Amino acid sequence: MVRKGVCCCCAALRPRYKRLVDNIFPEDPKDGLVKADMEKLTFYAVSAPEKLDRIGAYLAERLSRDVVRHRYGYVLIAMEALDQLLMACRSQSIKPFVESFLHMVAKLLESGEPKLQVLGTNSFVKFANIEEDTPSYHRRYDFFVSQFSAMCHSYHEDPEVQNEIRIAGIRGIQGVVRKTVNDELQATIWEPQNMDKIVPSLLFNMHKIEDVDSRICPSSSASGGEKEENPSALSENCFRELLGRATYGNMNHAVRPVFAHLDHHRLWDPNEFAVAIFKIIMYSIQAQYSHHVIQEILAHLDSRRRDFPRVRAGIIQALLQAVAIAAKGSIGPTVLEVFNTLLKHLRFSVDFELSDRRSSVSSASFSASAKENDERIVQNAIIQTIGFFGSNLPDYHRSEIMLFIMGKVPVLGATSHTLDTSQFGDLGTRRIQIMLLRSLLMVTTGYSAKTISAALPAPFLDPLLSPSLMDDSELRQLVLEILHNVIDRHDNRVKLRGIRIIPDVSDLKIKRDKISRQDVNFIKKHGQQLYRHVYLGCKEEDNVQKNFELLYTTLALMTIELANEEVVIDLIRVAIALQDIAILNEDNLPMFHRCSVMAVVAAYLNFLSQMIAVPAFCQHVTKVIETRHVEAPYFLPETIFREKCNLPKSLEKDETSLFFLTNQMAESLGGSGYCVERLSVPYVPLVTDEDRLSRRKSIVDTLSIQVDILPGCSLDEKANSTEEITFETLKQAIDNNGLEEQEKERRRLVIEKFQKAPFEEIAAQCETKANLLHDRLTQILERTIRPPPSPSGTVAINTGHNHYQSIPVYEMKFPDLCVY
Repeated sequence: MVRKGVCCCCAALRPRYKRLVDNIFPEDPKDGLVKADMEKLTFYAVSAPEKLDRIGAYLAERLSRDVVRHRYGYVLIAMEALDQLLMACRSQSIKPFVESFLHMVAKLLESGEPKLQVLGTNSFVKFANIEEDTPSYHRRYDFFVSQFSAMCHSYHEDPEVQNEIRIAGIRGIQGVVRKTVNDELQATIWEPQNMDKIVPSLLFNMHKIEDVDSRICPSSSASGGEKEENPSALSENCFRELLGRATYGNMNHAVRPVFAHLDHHRLWDPNEFAVAIFKIIMYSIQAQYSHHVIQEILAHLDSRRRDFPRVRAGIIQALLQAVAIAAKGSIGPTVLEVFNTLLKHLRFSVDFELSDRRSSVSSASFSASAKENDERIVQNAIIQTIGFFGSNLPDYHRSEIMLFIMGKVPVLGATSHTLDTSQFGDLGTRRIQIMLLRSLLMVTTGYSAKTISAALPAPFLDPLLSPSLMDDSELRQLVLEILHNVIDRHDNRVKLRGIRIIPDVSDLKIKRDKISRQDVNFIKKHGQQLYRHVYLGCKEEDNVQKNFELLYTTLALMTIELANEEVVIDLIRVAIALQDIAILNEDNLPMFHRCSVMAVVAAYLNFLSQMIAVPAFCQHVTKVIETRHVEAPYFLPETIFREKCNLPKSLEKDETSLFFLTNQMAESLGGSGYCVERLSVPYVPLVTDEDRLSRRKSIVDTLSIQVDILPGCSLDEKANSTEEITFETLKQAIDNNGLEEQEKERRRLVIEKFQKAPFEEIAAQCETKANLLHDRLTQILERTIRPPPSPSGTVAINTGHNHYQSIPVYEMKFPDLCVY
């Protein structure tokens, strides 16, 4: 076919490849590509691949001219010919041809005509699916990234055309990704300037709130064709493919533009889309790179720490979804970093809340109060994230997190690792304590250790049972619930829920194992701490029903998990001491609290008696409970914890039939082989270091006085002997000659008692004796007028008529003291 407007002689002189190219174009473009001549051109190109670059250049020249002249029919024919040549010729000589091909595609994309843009995109996608034998060292796709990204943001007047252009742009980006991500020489695609165009373009088309749920859980009824025509679904597929091909070095470049897009479009509040995006990210990337995403979220949270509370809450909730997915796989070294950052932001949030509260008090503004509520949302999101992340970790890793969080709880005498709450005051410190314990409660949920000693090491147990965490009923509830999670290794606390008199404990089907040697050592070492916490917890005036229920459950779980014969005796002593709290009422507790304590003791001893199955002991407990049903139902949990309960005006100490008697319990247990000697010793809680920090230092502590605890010596006798101290008795005590034998005997008895008596008995009586001595010495010294200066290490004693005698301290002897 002779080209129109060209004579036969000139046509014969033209190069053959040009004649073959000209012949594929018909006179009327509506007739389409001349297939016969196209076959000749293809055969020629395959036979002479060195001519491919010239063929491509000539086709590009014709296409450019036709585009300028708006002869779109010939443009379609030229692109079809290019596509066929591209698919037919697979050799190294195709490289120059590709340059001409990409030049023609660029011309179409620049035309601004939607049909030509779609045509150029389709050709580029076909080219992207071709695997080249050798990499290209000089080819760049920056122009195509920019052009396809612009098409993704098309706002054409016609919605159908707009949708078509956006789909073409997304498919073009997908083609660029497929063509470049596997080519090490095309690493420039991961550069920030390209990712800053690709990622926002995909997110822009994915952002349809009504499609969030369908993207996360796509409907199975949707056909593949419908998904291809949906820009949102197509963008998601491309986004997943891009993230799936990301490697260690370029993961951050793909994730950071996500934050910029969400910030720019204010998509953190509400954050449904942001959460959905991070779910897609976490499920699309390779598992070993999950910690990169978490680190980026934490860094972004740090950068927005002074933003609006709801924005920070949205970021934290996205982090929650990320760590929930990452915790099931590899999370790398970011575990402690996650917790440390979240705890830091928890402190920031409390600081903002307190400052807003102070400003609202001064200005009485409603906006400050609303912002304070928003800060609560941030704090709850942080707690939920900490708890969910920790609860998904393996047990060996979770124990480290438990120690880490507990180390951040501000308690008296704690180390510098705790959160700095000095600027918060008591209210801020309490808020921090409650939130950290709530997160710790979530972390310990489902935790199971082989031994209690492994679950409750001293660095964890000591601050958990600190008196600093007993100032509030909610704090005490959280501490007890954490103890339940750790101690209960057989999921028995669900069966014990709700304090009540259980008719038959065997119906509960309690699961228990034989107590191990490690657990025996644990209860010997830390049992007094647990007993003390329960004992003091019952004496708090702000207790509510839940506190008493948790205290009962604590005693029951200790019986199940840690009780041997010795521990059973200790627990009974604690129960009797609790009963004495209600009867004697030395702390002036309200009547409801006294009756509640009696109910706790009744419910626990009923449970304990059936667990140890000593008939005489069970009979005594049952008899007391039956008597209470008739005469004092307010001493039973079923009655006292009802909404309306008639409380007595007073408790009579002489009504022994309503109380559990120590002598009868000792007699019943002694007949079954229990060592009941210690039951006669009243339980007194130990004095901890924090208690000593909270009271002023006495002269007794300075002199390091050791108290005589001879058998059969009651507190009244000790008090009387202390009151008889006068100058004459002090003077007689200085003389060692007449009392030498008596002193040796006294020392022998003291040593023997310290070797055989229970530790808690020794500590309690030492503390009592020291306090009595201190008070009495203070009274004696206060009766004297100001004495003259005495030599160091001596005490000036007034002998009458303002006459003083200096006596060395180390020589002072007291009837009931041994001074060293």
